[in-house]
Amino acid sequence: MSLSVGIVGLPNAGKSTLFNALVARQLAVTAAHPFTTIEPNTGVVPIPDAKLEKLSALLHPGKTTSASITFVDIAGLVAGAHQGEGLGNAFLSHIFGVDAICHVLRAFEDPNVTHVEGELDPMRDLETVKTELKLKDLEILGRLKEAKKQDQNLISAIQKYEEAMNRGEAIASVHLTYEEEEASQSISLLSAKPYFAVLNVSEDQLTKESEKVKTWKQAVGDVAVVSAKVEQELTDLPETERLEYRQMVGISEALLDRIIGTAYRILNLITFYTVKGADTGGELRAWALPEGSTAVEAAGRVHSDFAKGFISAEVIGVDELIALGGWRQAKEKGKVRTEGKEYQMQDGNIVEFKIGR
Repeated sequence: MSLSVGIVGLPNAGKSTLFNALVARQLAVTAAHPFTTIEPNTGVVPIPDAKLEKLSALLHPGKTTSASITFVDIAGLVAGAHQGEGLGNAFLSHIFGVDAICHVLRAFEDPNVTHVEGELDPMRDLETVKTELKLKDLEILGRLKEAKKQDQNLISAIQKYEEAMNRGEAIASVHLTYEEEEASQSISLLSAKPYFAVLNVSEDQLTKESEKVKTWKQAVGDVAVVSAKVEQELTDLPETERLEYRQMVGISEALLDRIIGTAYRILNLITFYTVKGADTGGELRAWALPEGSTAVEAAGRVHSDFAKGFISAEVIGVDELIALGGWRQAKEKGKVRTEGKEYQMQDGNIVEFKIGR
């Protein structure tokens, strides 16, 4: 299952340009007018992983598969989207399917690209989108409350969600009883999704950060300052020239690495690796997994049948395996541990699941 990030924002914020830079292909049409994107563009990108490369070089598997991230370029939103304004209903429906939201906030001036609100104000734009998500959620909760009057635990959970949103509090802060949690598991709320922001600046602002940009950064909080236009142009250059440019403007990481790192952090994800037929030409694969997951939950991430037939997991850390010289050497020295269902997976674990029929 691929990690997915929905790229959202007001029209002409640079969402499709950022999307193209992330997937390094001209998949999304970009233009200087609202609603260029109608149907969402989707790009699946392998996650760069230096440890996976080292493991592959060491184990010589028949196949090496990276974990992946899916970026979804979603139609632009305007105020009133929850009531169908602009392409609001389409926009909102596509957000339900993603794990995290990337809010693209326009901070660049361009007389040839209109701003739907007339002037730049990234904080206002962020609040516009967040408000529309909340209003859509309130509409959904209202419909559920009317349709499920017989389930008092669900009604109670809905009321708590409504009260929290009306007070401007985060969905994550709502305390539910066990019974309310069980009754409300099927509820999917847009404003409950983890999010981060990208402040989309011009090249001039990137090389010389203005006081305005500094103020916006502080106001937004969890934000990456990016020039989507520059990042898209960099994809056409050789790697050495890209590195030289990033060093010149003080960017320590490539755009994809920054976005993936942020997505992993806000979703509390770790990476684990599976080996099938280690040292015998089998498959080596990387997986994303929520921190705190057990071995049987990790097995279920690989295949639902693995969770059902789970017997044990043979586990070792990636750095230890590399230091020992391979899976066979680690087994011979007794360094590969046998763990049960409740073992809590750690970032960088390499595991071979033992499955019964």
